Amino acid sequence: MLIYSYTMNVKAIALLSGGLDSALAIKLVQEQGIKVTGVYFTSPFFAREREGKPYPKLIAEKLGIPFKTIDLGMEYLKVIKHPRHGHGTGINPCIDCKIHMLKKAKKLMKELGAQFIVTGEVLNQRPMSQHYQALKNIEKDSGLEGKILRPLSAKHLPATEAETKGWVNREKLLPIKGRERKIQLSLAKRSGIEEYSTPAGGCLLTQKEFAGKLRDLIHHQKRIALNDVYLLKVGRHFRYGKNKIIVGKNEKENQEILSRKKAGDLVFEVPGYGSPNTLLNGPKAKKAVRLAARLTARYSDCKSDRILVKYGKEKLTHDLIVEPIAQEADKLNLAKRS
Repeated sequence: MLIYSYTMNVKAIALLSGGLDSALAIKLVQEQGIKVTGVYFTSPFFAREREGKPYPKLIAEKLGIPFKTIDLGMEYLKVIKHPRHGHGTGINPCIDCKIHMLKKAKKLMKELGAQFIVTGEVLNQRPMSQHYQALKNIEKDSGLEGKILRPLSAKHLPATEAETKGWVNREKLLPIKGRERKIQLSLAKRSGIEEYSTPAGGCLLTQKEFAGKLRDLIHHQKRIALNDVYLLKVGRHFRYGKNKIIVGKNEKENQEILSRKKAGDLVFEVPGYGSPNTLLNGPKAKKAVRLAARLTARYSDCKSDRILVKYGKEKLTHDLIVEPIAQEADKLNLAKRS
């Protein structure tokens, strides 16, 4: 006869993404007396916030659990560049990403004296990373075989150590699989969980446009800094040989571009009109400078055929009078979108 965790001091680490599934997974093990610590992995590629507050923190507060944040850092770029299990539809290394996170969670598990790890993964919900073999590969490669409990799909998966040792009652876990979310939504209503991020809505690596920008950056730049990654999230991006041109779309992006420019970058602006700030990174060849000026002119509010553009490094001390680049020109080799 198994004696369940109500009489034991059992602890678990839970990967808390900010989505509904991870919140429900925690709730299910909490109800069995498990002491859970939520861990959220941050990266400039993830965006799960409401009014500046991360969804994982909101959920942790709602569930009343301790909450830790771990920054994946720039080492995560190595995972993106060379994923053992390949990329998804964008540049997302979903399986390798989960393995990378779980290895870090494993270290935290030892520090906190936790016995197992909880995730909100649902069998067959995501075609790349949540089919049966992928889940087994993730366990094996992270060195956590038998130690990852997936409460939402547990009845479709082999029993974990938490179940066989009686820390968790398998009969109280769920048999969810696939992309249908009726059960999760019903459980959320019952549990009073109202604030959570949308499914698959928080990873920029899955987005085609962002993936293209990141591939371009990786291809053209050997050493990538955090600033370079944040700049991918703003503006219109153009590639001209060894040059990268970023054109702001609004005042907020203009300020972001100015705050993240490198010392050698050139900034462009059309004075006296609503104008983007444009950043030119790379060699300062005349053709590249002129192209950056023409793109700045095109996206400014000035409607003249000949437009004055000012540019410089720290101050806009240089002038160029240029024709705005034609709307169809960015489809040609003059300025290839990254």
